[in-house]
Amino acid sequence: MLLSPSRVLREQVSIEKMITIYCRAKHQQYSGLCAECSLLLEYALQRLARCIFREKKPVCAKCPIHCYRKDMRDKIIVVMRYAGPRMLYKHPLLAVLHLIDSWKTTPPAGYRAGK
Repeated sequence: MLLSPSRVLREQVSIEKMITIYCRAKHQQYSGLCAECSLLLEYALQRLARCIFREKKPVCAKCPIHCYRKDMRDKIIVVMRYAGPRMLYKHPLLAVLHLIDSWKTTPPAGYRAGK
């Protein structure tokens, strides 16, 4: 799954791992996620499933379209800032693949998948 050619699938796995790292550290949830983090994960997975860029999806930090609501975006930023550096030692392959993805060219703001 980690080496899957599907960029979106890899992003889904990465965000789940990041939210899990955050929830364990900040909410002391060691089996599963707390209610707040579960809602955030569900929301993030919905956003990824609906991404117009599909397999040409840029990393969120470089995306020209902010698809998260303001409140959820603020929450995911906190999670990513905390869990991002920890991904290097907890899930190094995902972290390196994400870093490689961040070097790729970002689609222009007017880009529409399939056109």
